[in-house]
Amino acid sequence: MKKLDQDWKATARTLSEALPYLQRYDGAIVVIKLGGHAMSSAAALASFARDVVLMKQVGMNPVIVHGGGPMINEMLTKLNIKSDFVGGKRVSDEAVVEVVEMVLSGKINKGIVQAINDQGGKAVGLSGKDANLMVCEFDNPELGFVGSPVEMHPEVLTTFFASDHIPVVAPLGTGKNGETFNVNADTAAGAISAALKADRLLLLTDVDGVKDSDGNVVTQLTAAQVKKLTKENIIAGGMIPKTETALTAIDGGVRAVVIIDGRVQNAVLLELFTDHGAGSLIRKK
Repeated sequence: MKKLDQDWKATARTLSEALPYLQRYDGAIVVIKLGGHAMSSAAALASFARDVVLMKQVGMNPVIVHGGGPMINEMLTKLNIKSDFVGGKRVSDEAVVEVVEMVLSGKINKGIVQAINDQGGKAVGLSGKDANLMVCEFDNPELGFVGSPVEMHPEVLTTFFASDHIPVVAPLGTGKNGETFNVNADTAAGAISAALKADRLLLLTDVDGVKDSDGNVVTQLTAAQVKKLTKENIIAGGMIPKTETALTAIDGGVRAVVIIDGRVQNAVLLELFTDHGAGSLIRKK
């Protein structure tokens, strides 16, 4: 009984300490790029979904943008469709982009929607094609139907903010001639967060965050520091696209971007509602 009393007291203290953050983020727009570990199992997705429902419940406006590379690979293999990569991006001919749309807008998007609804939320699935949310041009002729966002129409998302609904966006774009474009999920999340002038863009990944030359996680960085670490090859490999997305989003009006270790349970809540945080926060200055 004594231990139980202590546990409840700790819970009450945690809730009390979270009050300033709850007040700080009341009405805030937070875009979350979901990928990696948080999508790796039903349990991990359920935990993430519970956090998102809590965010909406306390007055925040979460927008989820998801990836799905491993599931796309699996479906392409099943259908015996060959898919190459150039510069880390999937070459997407008409056959590939058809599968990409089917997997992203279908199985993955609706699975996330269901997970949020199962936790008491009211999620709505859509893609960057809906209401011309994300109008794209060809990123690189070598990549086929891989899009680069050039025009954003976020009104379809802002309509949800006055309701109980949580938008879940598949990273697909539409072309000016009716094409369907496969858009990198980080790129899509960055473009959407900039179009919304979001308070936060959270990039869930499977690393601790940005590290310095000694391998220690840097919890706060400016845009200038990110550029310096990149020039010195300390930021390298798969972290470069993340930090490039962060810098582009900040230049577009996002207040701050956080590269978060999505392997940590309740990482989003730790970042938003505690002093501890859960990754590397990047601001303009």
